[in-house]
Amino acid sequence: MLIDGIHIPLTAPFTRDGGSYPHKLEYNVGRYSLTPASGLVALTSEMEGASLSDVEIAETLRLIGEVADPAKVLVAAVAKDSVRGALYVAETAAKEGFDLVLLAAPPQWESLSEQEVMLYFQAVADRAPLPIALSSGARRQGYRLSVDEIAELARHSNVLGIYDHGLTVERLHAISGATGGVRREVLVTSVFAPVTRRMQQRGVTDETGFVAAASIANAGPGAAPRMSAVKTRTKAVGFQVMSMGSSTGFADLLKSGVAGAMLSLAACSPQACYEAYAAFKDGDPALAEEKVQRLEEADAMADHLGIGGLKYGCDCNGYYGGEPRLPRLALNAEGRASVERALAGIRN
Repeated sequence: MLIDGIHIPLTAPFTRDGGSYPHKLEYNVGRYSLTPASGLVALTSEMEGASLSDVEIAETLRLIGEVADPAKVLVAAVAKDSVRGALYVAETAAKEGFDLVLLAAPPQWESLSEQEVMLYFQAVADRAPLPIALSSGARRQGYRLSVDEIAELARHSNVLGIYDHGLTVERLHAISGATGGVRREVLVTSVFAPVTRRMQQRGVTDETGFVAAASIANAGPGAAPRMSAVKTRTKAVGFQVMSMGSSTGFADLLKSGVAGAMLSLAACSPQACYEAYAAFKDGDPALAEEKVQRLEEADAMADHLGIGGLKYGCDCNGYYGGEPRLPRLALNAEGRASVERALAGIRN
C-alpha cells in the first residue's frame, strides 16, 4: 500500500449525553471524501478513538468502510492492551475494507519492558490480515520508537512504514538511513496514486485493461463485474515515513523527502493542509512555507485546547465536531473565540 499525501484523523462524534453519533460520522466521512486528502485514519487516541468500546469500534469501522470514497486509503489506528485486542481491531478493519493498520504501543507501555513492547509490534505484524504502519509518539503522545527499533521492525515483511509524532528533519534522515535496504512493491494507478482494497474489489483493471480476476471471482453467480477505467501498475518504494500531529517543520520535512502527513488540523481544515502539501509538489516551496506558517499559528491553539478545540474547529468549518466525551470538557466562550481567531486564515 502506498502511503503519501495528507491523511485526515477522524474525530469520534458523540451526542450531548456522550453516546455514539453514527449519523454525524457518516456526514463527516462523506464530506472528507470530497477533499483531495489521500487517506482517512480512524480511531486515533488524540481524536478519542481510545474512548470507544469494541462494539463502537466495529460500528465505526463499518460505517467508514461503507461511506468513504473507494479511492481514499483507509487506516485503522490500534492501541490495545494486548496482542489479542489489537488483532480484533485489525481483523474487523480488514472485514470492512480498510487498507492499513496504524499500530501504537500498548497504552500501558511504561509498565512493560522494551522486549515486551517489541514483542507486541512483532506479534501483531505476524498475524494481522492487513499491512502495518508503526505509530511513534512524542512527549505525552505515547511510546517513542527509537531509530534502532524502527529499523528492526522495518525488516518485517508486513511493516510498510511509520507515522511519527514530532518528526524532525534529523530524525527523518536517521530513519531513512537505517531502513535504506528496505524495498517493497506496491500497487498504484497510472498516475501513481494508491490503489485501495475497495478499488480492487470493485473491479479495477490492470495495465492490460483486463478486469482483475479477483473481482470476477468475487462477483457471485450471474453477477457482472463492475469495470473501472482505472489501470494499475507496480511501484518500488522504500520504508514509508509520514509526519504526524503538529504542522511545525512540515515544509522542511517535505524538502527532506517525507511521504506526507497526518496533521491534527486536517480534522477541521483538510483543504488548508492539502494546499501546503500541493504547493511543494507543484514546485513552489516558498508558497508551501507560507501556507505551513499559517497552519503552525493555528497549531498553537490546537495544542493548548486539545480535542475540544479541534472539535469546535470542525463545527466552524462545516464538519460535525460536537462535544468531547467526558471527562474531556467542551470549550467555554473564551476557548471558542480563540479557535475562531486561529482558524480565520485557514477556513474552507
